[in-house]
Amino acid sequence: MIKRILIGSAAVIALSSSAFAADAIYEAPAAPPMAVETAPVFSWAGGYAGILTGYGWGDGDFFDGTAAASDDFDGARLGGFVGYNWTMGSALVVGLEGDLNYDWNENEYTAGEVRTGANGSVRGRIGYAMDRALLYAAGGWTATNFQVEGSGIDESEMLNGWTVGGGVDYAVTDRVFTRLEYRYNDFGSETIRGVDTDFDQHVVNIGLAVKF
Repeated sequence: MIKRILIGSAAVIALSSSAFAADAIYEAPAAPPMAVETAPVFSWAGGYAGILTGYGWGDGDFFDGTAAASDDFDGARLGGFVGYNWTMGSALVVGLEGDLNYDWNENEYTAGEVRTGANGSVRGRIGYAMDRALLYAAGGWTATNFQVEGSGIDESEMLNGWTVGGGVDYAVTDRVFTRLEYRYNDFGSETIRGVDTDFDQHVVNIGLAVKF
């Protein structure tokens, strides 16, 4: 009798241990997902400097009090520009830019040579960034040096006016971007040797710049 009780007790203990062991088996928690590295978002914020070239189509109007005349002053151009951009939210970009250029647009007459030569501007910019492309509009102050040279003549006056235009900057690397731009320059008028001189210009520029 005692032997049967001992055998039964041992069987109960064995079954209980098996049940406990079965209950102790549980599914291990899933491993946390691996972090996915995302490419950094390109930013247009910061300073930059670049060079540009292009072509200008100028129009000069002249009036000496009795007779009026006009002529085209077209030619290639070369210059440089510097600026700074601030990002306002995810896509809006505002900035300030200055440039200094030289136009080869001389016209020769019997009395001498007329040209505009050096010019520059300071412009505010507002743009919309689409990753590495920045569409922008810009406007501000501009000026050009208008020169008349000939026999016994050497006159130079600064014409001041306004400029407006727009274009697209495209970043080919994180630090280098290209530019395509159209600009209209109204340089106003000035009296040069008794002749009322009015000059405006359409310009197309291409440029290459480095971000700081």
